[in-house]
Amino acid sequence: MASALADAGRPEPVTSLPAPALQAVSGDRTSGWLSQSRSEVLARNGMVATSQPLAAEAGLGILRAGGNAIDAAIATAAALNVVEPASAGVGGDALAIIWLAKEHRLIAMNAIGRAPAAATLAAYRAKGFKEMPLHGIHSATVPGAVDGWVALLKRAGTLPLGRVLEPAIHLAEDGFPISERIRNDWIYGAEVLSADPESRRVYLPGGRIPETYQIFRNPDLGRTLRLIADGGRDAFYRGPVAQAIVKRSRELGGFFAMSDFAPSQVTWDTPITTRYRGVDVYEMPAPPQGMAVLEMLNIVEACAPKFGLDIAKLGPRSPDYFHLMIEAKKLAYADLALHDGDPAFSKVPTDRLISKSYAASLCNRIDMRRAAPIPPGGEAIGGTVYVATADREGNMVSFIYSIYDSFGSGITIPGYGFVLGDRGALFNLDPASPNVVAPTKRPFHTLLPGFLMKDGRPLMAFGLMGGGQQAQGHAQVLVDILDFGANVQSASDAARFTHVQARNRLALESQLYRLVGAELAQRGHVVESANGENMGGYQAIRFKPEHVGDFPASTKPGGPVNGAYIAGSDHRKDGEAVGW
Repeated sequence: MASALADAGRPEPVTSLPAPALQAVSGDRTSGWLSQSRSEVLARNGMVATSQPLAAEAGLGILRAGGNAIDAAIATAAALNVVEPASAGVGGDALAIIWLAKEHRLIAMNAIGRAPAAATLAAYRAKGFKEMPLHGIHSATVPGAVDGWVALLKRAGTLPLGRVLEPAIHLAEDGFPISERIRNDWIYGAEVLSADPESRRVYLPGGRIPETYQIFRNPDLGRTLRLIADGGRDAFYRGPVAQAIVKRSRELGGFFAMSDFAPSQVTWDTPITTRYRGVDVYEMPAPPQGMAVLEMLNIVEACAPKFGLDIAKLGPRSPDYFHLMIEAKKLAYADLALHDGDPAFSKVPTDRLISKSYAASLCNRIDMRRAAPIPPGGEAIGGTVYVATADREGNMVSFIYSIYDSFGSGITIPGYGFVLGDRGALFNLDPASPNVVAPTKRPFHTLLPGFLMKDGRPLMAFGLMGGGQQAQGHAQVLVDILDFGANVQSASDAARFTHVQARNRLALESQLYRLVGAELAQRGHVVESANGENMGGYQAIRFKPEHVGDFPASTKPGGPVNGAYIAGSDHRKDGEAVGW
């Protein structure tokens, strides 16, 4: 017995999927919805929810040390760069919607990076590109994440940047153990990494994908974070980091110049909104795909009664419900393809697309008996991380950032240990498109932080990562909560679908497939059973006041909020919700 215990969890020989040898069945919960994976997490002094436990603990440590929710969000994000490098990092972009308690105000930060000034349509064609490359230096845009961190701390943080980055620096230098799920992300990115010598050196040590349980260190990334901690924005955008990016770009025939990095990438935007079931849903305006969430919800609200359907009574086991949601998704994503782009370069008819009247006009394009055909088109992929934080002052943050595909462009900056994102892949080379590539332009973007308000008070910070799944995933978890009565954890645990516009293919998580797959196939959907891989990773923090009408705020100086924060975290990822 002692020998068996000593060997338990030993990483040699290691595989990324050790579980199939275990034939046990799942245990049971004792109460509530028995399929819920875990209880909600409740706290009053502060909360962090994200997709990796060490990153969540980094943010919680900042809250305990006296930082606020803004400080904690950036600390968590920086740690995620270290522990989920396939998904996010300083080479990518960031977006946030924040409730500022003292100002009683909701603000939105857009730190999407822009195309280099030399990135013209003619320049891409001159290099022989017939479509935007998914990887490589020509898929990269100017990173916006660090600019976003600095701008957000300056706007509403309380701690110095160096203090906020400390947990991430220690993780990079000391190393962290690779989990099964994160190793799986590495597998997806291995081919991209192998094409770049520096990426192979940093992320494929010994020429191999790190094994499950292996300690992975990235001292070069630690160096980058220390430079940012000491030198702030200028260290990245005017100093040695930008110089190294430009040098690598020139070696690879890319478009970057130092002048691309000097201007700030950040804008402060007004979130777009619609009211659904008495709750105000807030999303980011274009070029992110936020308008698709609002359009989907409006279509469901407007069209269900016309078909004699009551969504709440149908419930989440009904083929009619899923058919309507999928058809609404097709319409909303078709509008994204037609209209979404950088509003600084073309007019995006957002007000019309998120209006109740426009949604009502689309009902005659839905046939409840048959799936609608759609023209072929692109579909965004992507790896992303999402962070929700809240503090005892009442601030609540919905924060998301990404390098897009697994390990982004695949180009690691020598000596600095981070990968450039490949968001430029979401431009196109069609001059008639609102999303055609152009100098200093922002591409269509999948990143979506979400936020709920009710009666002018903050209700929930939430997000769901995963490329083209994000907008349709937002709509699904919101219907779960607002129509079906899910709590913030059970909304995550409920089975989801993902519809891929490019192939008009519908994937349902396995139990959902067994429940409604055959009926949806009879209506003309091309249906397949899937696991949770492409269903997105959700996190959320809700505020529940102790007394009706209370805002989240300290009950006394240094005291907890006058109510409770309630958080959920997706079992499809490694993450957790933690509070104190």
